[in-house]
Amino acid sequence: MSSGAWVVVVAVVLAVAFGAYRALTDGHFRGTHKLRGVTEDQEAPATSVLDGTPWADQLGERVTFVQFSSAFCAPCRATRRILADVAAADEGVSHVEIDAEQHLDLVRRTGITRTPTTLILDASGREVTRAVGAPTKDIVTRTISAIG
Repeated sequence: MSSGAWVVVVAVVLAVAFGAYRALTDGHFRGTHKLRGVTEDQEAPATSVLDGTPWADQLGERVTFVQFSSAFCAPCRATRRILADVAAADEGVSHVEIDAEQHLDLVRRTGITRTPTTLILDASGREVTRAVGAPTKDIVTRTISAIG
């Protein structure tokens, strides 16, 4: 096989592998990342992710969805509908959507790398888990049921 054909084969294999990885990981909630500056023998800070923001008073009684979106993000619109539906069905759940482009300080502080990213906060506003990509309604409801 010529070297050009090998390049094409390798490119196709890498593209398929990347697509499979994204299909398996997008929209799934995982345990939150280790907080910067917190060692094993320390507790995470007891402050809300939303402290000092216009949304600090919009925490749900049980759970808050914080969705980071951008203007031209198609999966963000689907995520907005799903999270709004789940929040409307449960009085203890709140949904806050934040425009990532307009709030870069919060994006950097929370380690958001792409949209949509959804953080699930507990009643005190601490991050419990996050999903990068558009989650399904089933995944969202199972995740908040597991949180309690």
